[in-house]
Amino acid sequence: MVFLCIKMSNFVATKKTIIMMKDIHSYWAYLVLAILIFAVINAVIGFIKKKQFTDKDLRIGLFTLIVSHIQLLIGLSWYFMSPWYQALKADAGAVMSDKATRLLAVEHPTVMILAIVFITIGWSKHKKKTADAAKFKTFVIFYGIGLLLMLSRIPWNNWL
Repeated sequence: MVFLCIKMSNFVATKKTIIMMKDIHSYWAYLVLAILIFAVINAVIGFIKKKQFTDKDLRIGLFTLIVSHIQLLIGLSWYFMSPWYQALKADAGAVMSDKATRLLAVEHPTVMILAIVFITIGWSKHKKKTADAAKFKTFVIFYGIGLLLMLSRIPWNNWL
């Protein structure tokens, strides 16, 4: 274990690694958004139509949780290799004064972490509910807030 930590501390990201991580993060984000939108719509329909909360609904919520956490790990890996993080370390004042750079270096990572925190809270809270409507409502609220947060800070100019 110590050997692994020493080796990882000496890791230097090559340009190819950085590009690959950015690409993986970008493509995985499409999957996260699609599944999160599906989960929120499924929860809204289940809540409005007073459906029974089934294993299918549980699995949709769980899959959304897992996919979003994988995206968080990919994103954090990419972030600490990124030029945005390097710029923030070098001159935080300059980063904060430029809107586009601030979005990528500060706002995007912070808001995405918050979004995944809301998704995680939603998953945890739904397990404590006994009524089907309450489970759907919990997903609507917390997964919905996570979705809105994600949509608010996606760097659309760099992504599409």
